[in-house]
Amino acid sequence: MATILEVKNLVTCFNTPEGVVHAVNGVSFNLDEGETLGIVGESGCGKSVTVLSILQLIPQPPGKILGGQVLFMGKDLLKMSPEEIRHVRGSQLRMVFQDPMTSLNPVLTIARQLTEPLELHMAMNPKQSRQRAIELLDMVGISDSASRLNDYPFQFSGGMRQRVMIAMSLACNPAILIADEPTTALDVTIQAQIIELVKRLREEFGMAIIWITHDLGIIAGLADRVMVMYAGFVVEHARVKALYGHPSHPYTRGLLGALPRLDEDQARDLSNIEGMPPDLFTKPTACPFAPRCSYAYERCQEENPQLMAINGKFEDELHEVACWWNIDLGRPRYER
Repeated sequence: MATILEVKNLVTCFNTPEGVVHAVNGVSFNLDEGETLGIVGESGCGKSVTVLSILQLIPQPPGKILGGQVLFMGKDLLKMSPEEIRHVRGSQLRMVFQDPMTSLNPVLTIARQLTEPLELHMAMNPKQSRQRAIELLDMVGISDSASRLNDYPFQFSGGMRQRVMIAMSLACNPAILIADEPTTALDVTIQAQIIELVKRLREEFGMAIIWITHDLGIIAGLADRVMVMYAGFVVEHARVKALYGHPSHPYTRGLLGALPRLDEDQARDLSNIEGMPPDLFTKPTACPFAPRCSYAYERCQEENPQLMAINGKFEDELHEVACWWNIDLGRPRYER
């Protein structure tokens, strides 16, 4: 499959009265046509800031993209003018946010919000755009779509509003759909329905997806690859089977250990990660997870590891980890 998005060494910070927050510290990854990449990690690890930086949606100031490249179909999104990036966001790179009520305009009908991008980016006339809007609502499972077009966002439930947001995102047949924790505010049953909807639409449209979440359970059944972030760094990157079957970073193991499992014969106590999240006002020169890590040794306190390829337990797997310690062998991964 061809690579349609390539992020290279992305760095983003925020200037605040308390100091500079180092939110994203050299993140690199790629996305192929039709695949789903999951980005996971605890709150404040840089997941959302990474994708908002890609789309130039970081408020500047206080935010600032200090460096990096974001190549979308060969063109650097970070070098585009406001008009150029607005066109890309409107048609080819669409985003579904966590809370649809803050993303939908409360004083405009669903019809107006659905037809506007179709008229702007697809050159449809009002009649064509309205018909397409009806089709989109049908596609995402909203019944009686023709009459519901004239409703306002407050007349929809949370799950229905999120379906409307997905319909809006699909309006211009995007190459990439970015979903920033779109099911967090929904109950478990509606979460499952939204996830199944996205999986079905991915197959139907052939689009690539970046799914951001702190819920590793969701990613297990949705993504092809997973990227684990901590303190603005990527600490582990692998295919789903490899990451869940053989997590190799202590932080990833801690996250998975805190996740209830239904496939185990015996009940077990859930683990927790000791310590506090890192202080992002100071850019780490050592491993940012070292203060909370039971495997940390001398080198971890002195030098921040880069992502390195490791020998995986599964055939043909992609597996990278930013850790000096080999958990399986109980010794350093590389000697100095």
